[in-house]
Amino acid sequence: MTILRHTTLFLALATTGALLQGCGPAKPGAPAPRLFEADMKGGAKTCETAKPAPVGGKTIEASMKVGSDGGWCGLPVRDGDKPFDAGLLIVRPGHGKILVHRVGNDTRIDYTPEFGFTGADTFTVQLLPGGTEVRVGVTAVAH
Repeated sequence: MTILRHTTLFLALATTGALLQGCGPAKPGAPAPRLFEADMKGGAKTCETAKPAPVGGKTIEASMKVGSDGGWCGLPVRDGDKPFDAGLLIVRPGHGKILVHRVGNDTRIDYTPEFGFTGADTFTVQLLPGGTEVRVGVTAVAH
């Protein structure tokens, strides 16, 4: 019985290690991170953003125009030539939800407005490391 538990634990740890191998930072000369279809599905039909250039410790302004069809609109940001480690939601949007995640070599800040919402919204995300804050003004338009 004890051997079975140890074997199961060993297999679980080995599987977890194998799955996490690709989660670390990219090594110089390594192939670019892959993009997954799941990261590209579900986008709003209307999504217009400009890629901001974050500066450590500063607050930068960004704008986004998104359709109110229930899809997300993504704002890609980078820490120089690599993605940020994390994003903290500092100011919540009044009419939508936020997802901060890694997509390829970027950190992407996705905003999904409430279905059918049209009008203005804002939110602020702090990027780590560096503490850059990205203040985003959103205009949600009818789909």
